[in-house]
Amino acid sequence: MTDEIEYLEGSGNVFEDLGFGNPEEELAKAKLASTIYDIIQDRKSSQKEAGVILGISQSKVSALKDGRLAGFSIERLFCFLRALDQDIDIVIHPKSENKI
Repeated sequence: MTDEIEYLEGSGNVFEDLGFGNPEEELAKAKLASTIYDIIQDRKSSQKEAGVILGISQSKVSALKDGRLAGFSIERLFCFLRALDQDIDIVIHPKSENKI
C-alpha cells in the first residue's frame, strides 16, 4: 500500500508563495542582503567593523543579517556592495514563460 503525500510545488519565489506584495523585489533584496552578509563573514569582520565600512550602525548590520530589510532599498544594498569593493552587473532578458 502506497500513501501518497500531497504537496504544492513552489513558484521558486517564497515571497510570492507567501503572498507578499512586490515578491520579485523582496526576493532581489533578500539575495543582495545574503551576498552582502556572506562577504562580511568571509572577511571575518564584526558587525561593528562592517557598519563602519557600510556607513551604518551595528544594529542595522544586524537587521541586514537577520533579513529585516524593510529599511533597505535595492539601491542602498547596491551601495553596500560597492563599499565592499564589489562590481555590479545588471542582466536584462525576456521574461520566462515557464515558471519553475
